[in-house]
Amino acid sequence: MLFSPFKLGPVTLRNRTIRAAAFEGMCPNNLPSDQLTAYHKAVAAGGIGMTTVAYAATERSGLSFPHQLLLNEEALPGLRVLTEAVHKEGAACSIQIGHCGNMAKRSVTGLRPLAPTSRINMYGPTFPKAMTRSEIQESAKAFGRAVKLARSAGFDAVEVHAGHGYLISQFLSPYTNQRNDEFGGSLENRSKFMRMVMDEVKQAAGTDMAVLVKMNMRDGFLGGMQLEESLEVAKMLQQDGADALVLSGGFVSKAPMYILKGAMPIRVLAHYMDDALMRVFVRLFGDVLIKKEKFEEAYFLKDALLFREQVDIPLVYVGGLISREKIDKVLGNGFELVAMARALLKDPDFVNRLLDDELSRSSCDTCNYCIARMYSREVSCIQNENLTAEMRALLS
Repeated sequence: MLFSPFKLGPVTLRNRTIRAAAFEGMCPNNLPSDQLTAYHKAVAAGGIGMTTVAYAATERSGLSFPHQLLLNEEALPGLRVLTEAVHKEGAACSIQIGHCGNMAKRSVTGLRPLAPTSRINMYGPTFPKAMTRSEIQESAKAFGRAVKLARSAGFDAVEVHAGHGYLISQFLSPYTNQRNDEFGGSLENRSKFMRMVMDEVKQAAGTDMAVLVKMNMRDGFLGGMQLEESLEVAKMLQQDGADALVLSGGFVSKAPMYILKGAMPIRVLAHYMDDALMRVFVRLFGDVLIKKEKFEEAYFLKDALLFREQVDIPLVYVGGLISREKIDKVLGNGFELVAMARALLKDPDFVNRLLDDELSRSSCDTCNYCIARMYSREVSCIQNENLTAEMRALLS
């Protein structure tokens, strides 16, 4: 089943694998680079069904790093080179679109961060501004414009980021959404922004682009979104025309290791931070703020099975897949597609090596060193023996 084709909306993938939207950090000045193209080309050549370019901000106010992609007209030439390179290797190409909300940095955007409410975000730290109704409407429209740009760049699909504590997730979560108007309070109200976004995205996607949505099954802490409400959100997204859901969990600003599991290498994380004060703070308090979570393969599967029972659209399983055994188990439980990130950082040709029976398990040891470095302006652990000579030269 792993190597059988799959029709995802209007797009046919050559197999059931997706390169998950893990931040590459390869967009200096918010523009795609040769390194970004080379990496996704390497993953495509390695046999993936579809590779996903990670976190493209829909507008400048949604950026949190100077090496994070901004999906605008200026980015289109570089993105066209990327999609052409991926397509030549036989893979489909998707782009994740989103807005950082209260995690956006004024030093990058020139603006005070926007959020559902003005609650301080300790992750930055940032002090966001509560969005007005007109700002909410404009932000939703920006998602639609981003989809049109993605089509122009040659992408086959878009992944709307509605999880992990980014802006849509901030509206959905009672922890970050304490509004007392029509966008706050009940789940119906808290989901209005997401549904506005989906309306814009689906209109822009038309009939020739697939629309995936990454969503949280749980925020990962008390006071956040829990399973019962998330199941309702999944049903809304099915109603609103999503072609597939990518089931994840966790909140970058509150429960980051719930997303990834394992431990964060605190000293490495601190070392690569630009701000000297934050480096000291993280060294002193990082172990308390970024709590370790037990890692086990396919760690989201138990929750994801509940979604499989209650929604009828394709589901993408993501979370801790590093072996053929667990991949087959997930697919055998009714999930149409599997997404991986860390396994493909370590082994860009992981899928082909599974196909050729060269290995049954990635050499990734889930140390999370790549995660600790991903927000620096240097590449992470993707410098390894499996890279092409072309890419090795670009990353040297």
